[in-house]
Amino acid sequence: MTDLPGIVITGASGRMGQMLIETVRASDRVRLIGALERPGHDWVGHDVGEAMGGAEIGVRVTDDALEAIAPAHAVIDFTAPAATVNFAGIAAQARCVHVIGTTGMTGEDLARIEAAARHATIIRAGNMSLGVNLLVQLTKQVARALDEDFDIEVIEAHHNQKVDAPSGTALMLGEAAAEGRGVSLDAVSDRGRDGITGKREKGHIGFHAIRGGDIVGEHDVLFAATGERITLRHVASDRAVFARGAIKAALWGQGRKPGEYSMLDVLGLTEN
Repeated sequence: MTDLPGIVITGASGRMGQMLIETVRASDRVRLIGALERPGHDWVGHDVGEAMGGAEIGVRVTDDALEAIAPAHAVIDFTAPAATVNFAGIAAQARCVHVIGTTGMTGEDLARIEAAARHATIIRAGNMSLGVNLLVQLTKQVARALDEDFDIEVIEAHHNQKVDAPSGTALMLGEAAAEGRGVSLDAVSDRGRDGITGKREKGHIGFHAIRGGDIVGEHDVLFAATGERITLRHVASDRAVFARGAIKAALWGQGRKPGEYSMLDVLGLTEN
């Protein structure tokens, strides 16, 4: 067991953090060697298994990112932008694979991630599931095949604790649609219309966010023209799909040269 790649999970107390810990522990391909939380969190100093309401597993929660990440083969990170940028620098120092599922990052954040990727293997995706990444490719292909007579709308739904909108996955889908059309998403993006907005701009890509209950993640890409509609849809009912994808990414990244990769690379879906 000790020769398996060692994984550190950030944001250990969060929904995804706990799911990642459970999934890593259930895997026969990786092992959990670290769990990180922010300074002052109640879990710091406690065994992570006990903190999650179970038996001790021999891994204590720490707020010392450098100490936790230094011996790791990979860190899996679904936290917040500021924390992720900090972890990226530390992972780069440790030459540790950094799997990033954090969303809501600014251009400045992404620039710092890109800088860290000069020294480390970073795999970043707004969504780690196989199905969503297939949906991204399908969206690009359909957008490429259909002209601007088909309006494109991206509709996403998540639980009521999600803090960013549109979701990272929705933006991935919007980017794919824009790429298929040969345009910049920034130039054609419409966000959450309200009030007297005037008619819909031809060629624009609309985004709409729904927040409620415990919805794990639902994404629709609607192509609507006069007399017909096409809807591409993905529904996630279990966060474990994201955790399994993140572990797959962590394993894929072992031995890769420094750089920033996506789940399309991991799944072999990158267009040549």
